Amino acid sequence: MKFIKPKAIYMQIADYLCEQILAAELKGGDRIQSVREMAAQVEVNPNTVARTFTYLQEQEIIFNKRGVGYFVADDALQKTKALKKTAFIKQFLPEVFKLMELLEISFEDLKKLKDGELYNGLMKDN
Repeated sequence: MKFIKPKAIYMQIADYLCEQILAAELKGGDRIQSVREMAAQVEVNPNTVARTFTYLQEQEIIFNKRGVGYFVADDALQKTKALKKTAFIKQFLPEVFKLMELLEISFEDLKKLKDGELYNGLMKDN
């Protein structure tokens, strides 16, 4: 796993696990790797993975069966979507809105781009 500097490593690992849940690679009831297995896979200290697992448990996305291991919660998909939506709205949208305003990009421009329409007015300055 390749990490980016400004974001805490434990949060990047949490994002990785959340992406697996959102992509249905991990489903409710699935056992996930142990702290040591995950640490070896992503090449970090086990304490970092333990911190990730603690965070995901606090979010009720995973749970621990003592002596058995960590498992994906049955409602992990819904909780992960809610967590990611909140993060998107709080962290990314303000910056997107600011740039849209500064660059004079309208919501209609975004819709046209999303719909795959070639929008020369938006791209002509490149």
